[in-house]
This record gives sequence, C-alpha cells and structure tokens, in this order.
Amino acid sequence: MSGDISPMHEYFAKLGLEPEIADTYLALNAYGPQSLLQLARNAKIERTRLYRLIDTLTDSHLVEIETYDKRKIYKAAPISNLQILITRKEQEIRDLQRDFLALQDTFQPQTLHSPLTHVQFYRGNEGVKQMFWNQTKARNETLSILYENMQNKTNLAFFERWVARCNQNELRFRSLVGEHFLATQRDWYADHDNEKLRFWEGRLLPGTTFHITHSTITYDDVVAYYNWQNGEIFGIEVYNQEIANAQRHFFEMLWSLGTAIPGHGEHAVHEE
Repeated sequence: MSGDISPMHEYFAKLGLEPEIADTYLALNAYGPQSLLQLARNAKIERTRLYRLIDTLTDSHLVEIETYDKRKIYKAAPISNLQILITRKEQEIRDLQRDFLALQDTFQPQTLHSPLTHVQFYRGNEGVKQMFWNQTKARNETLSILYENMQNKTNLAFFERWVARCNQNELRFRSLVGEHFLATQRDWYADHDNEKLRFWEGRLLPGTTFHITHSTITYDDVVAYYNWQNGEIFGIEVYNQEIANAQRHFFEMLWSLGTAIPGHGEHAVHEE
C-alpha cells in the first residue's frame, strides 16, 4: 500500500477526513472484503477505534456492509462516491457565502450590491437527496409543484430523517399536486405509516389546468427543479431572489386554481 498512501492521505485530508480513514479504505482496497477483526489487523488500527471509523466511512459512503450468517463483512465502496463528499463541501461553501452576505447587509447596510446568481447541478440519487436536505435550512415558507412523492425514491430512512428535521425547524409547506402524485401517495401509504410534516397544506391541480411533468420547489432565494423519471436523475438549483419571487407569483396564480385534495387526512401528502 505504501505507493498509494501519500496521495490518498493528502486528498482525504482535504475533505476533512482523518488519516486512519485513508488507512482503512486502503486496507479494504488492498485485501478485499473482510471482517472487522481482519480489517483491524490489515489497517493496523485498534478494533475499538475502528468501530468509530466505520461509522465515518459509512456516513461518507466509502464502505459497504454485507451480512453473511449474522457476520458483518466490510468492503470498499467505489472511489467515485467521494463526489458525495465534494457536493457536501460545495454546499458548506454556499452556506458560508449566504451567511457572509447576511452579515454584510447587517454591518454595512449602506452598501448596495446586485444579487448574485448561482446555479448548482446535481446528478444521481445522492445528488437529489442533497437538494432535499438543502430545503431543511429554509428560512421562509416552501412552495412546491410536485410530480410524485419523494419517499418512493429516497427510501424510508432518509425520508423520516428529512421530515424530522423539517418538523424540528417548524418549516411550513404549500404544495400543488396532480393525479399522478396522489397515485404514488396511495401506493406508499398502503404499506407505510411514517412520520409526517406537521405544517403542510396542499391543493389538487387538474391536468386540464396545468400538466405537471416534473417537480419545482421554491424557498428563500432558491428555485429548485428535479426529475426522477425513466432512469434520468438530476436536479438544478437556481439561487436568485428575483427569479424566486417570479416563481412565487406563478405558484400563487396556480394555487388560486387548485381544489381540495380528495380524502385529505387519510392519505395526506405530507411529503414536500
């Protein structure tokens, strides 16, 4: 492993990962799938400390865990999963930039500046899930036009985590949905009874009024579009206050044309 240690350690350090994370990942790549005891020996890391490192590797999507005869086997995930960490870092930079602008407005109110426009692209399941997680930081009401529910795509664990954070932050939602969305909701809640958004209001938008083909979400100065159909998974966030305001105006026009959702309460949308 000695020939690969330096660049791997250097890059992992830039991502904020400990050197032992690189040691563990290198051991998994060098020796293949292995038990925790084998991994501790090959990575030269104390087993009790390795338990915590495995949690970090799992959260970073760098390790995959399989169970054989009630015994856990660990194997290295594709190195391309580092893109997920890079996306997180990019989000942290955007959050810092937005906080900086807020501070600048507070301490230099006399300074005039044009709003910055930033466009962020996402691809794959993890990319779109990152978009959903970004919403949990919204400061104002979230408005959405939804093609289908998100939990069918993100899985239950992520959805419940997302709902819990939204409820913790007391986020408010209004959503316009079509018949296709309601069908995905009926299918989901036929087999699930999970936590729901506390502050949600929805209306049905008939296809004859407006045909919904993808999902659009607006909050603060962000307009987000995502598509999760036919194997094509991507999303776009546009950060621009004027564009967000225009989208809100468009939403309110459609909202006035919406009707009550049939059976709301029994299969409430509660999704975002």
